[in-house]
Amino acid sequence: MTTSAPLYQTLANTLSERIREGYWAVGSSLPSESQLCALFKASRHTLRHALSNLERDGLILRQQGAATQIISRLSPRRFTQSFNSPADILRYPRDTYRVNAIEEFIECDEALAKVLDAPIGSSWYHIGGVRKNQDSNQAIAWTDIYILPQFADVATDPEHSQLMVFEQIERRFMLKIDRAEVDVYAARADQKYADALNIDIGSACLVITRRYFDASGKLFEATVTYHPEGRYIYSMELRNTPANQ
Repeated sequence: MTTSAPLYQTLANTLSERIREGYWAVGSSLPSESQLCALFKASRHTLRHALSNLERDGLILRQQGAATQIISRLSPRRFTQSFNSPADILRYPRDTYRVNAIEEFIECDEALAKVLDAPIGSSWYHIGGVRKNQDSNQAIAWTDIYILPQFADVATDPEHSQLMVFEQIERRFMLKIDRAEVDVYAARADQKYADALNIDIGSACLVITRRYFDASGKLFEATVTYHPEGRYIYSMELRNTPANQ
């Protein structure tokens, strides 16, 4: 038994083919919805669903109150990155360890609220430390880790210096990460990071902020890590993915 494609997908394929063949030129406008409905004998609902597919594939641009613009004849190549575990988001060599310099209970202030997206006055446990190379003892990063207070005991774990904190939370408290957010940007080191990493104030750093959420959508850990220039490489593999996936 075979299953035919949905009407909106068939229409989307037809529209895509016409755009690809130059029936409508890049930079021009598509006919109005009423004209397209009449031309292809389709309902407005089916047409709009088809146009959504074309917009997702990067062929058209739709704006309320304006004609639909054709912006490309071909769908852009899409690349995806797959993670087997949250550890893949930020992988350190096995021959590194973290030395904690700060372990304290804190209240979220205005500055921290912007990082955590948490209410001012909420309680957190702060761990601040330097990650070092085992052979050279060179500091490769400084990390500020903020976790919910009920997880503070992870700092006493015998493997605390070797493991990522979220891994410890998962193992010890049977909590599973449902979603993670990662921000990567450049910044200059202030006095705090310069002293901890033995670099000049104002040195360029790669900064990676990670936020981990549980199945209920609650943030339970956030980290901000400063990597001095030339001491860390973040590697990832991207695979070409068909536009309809």
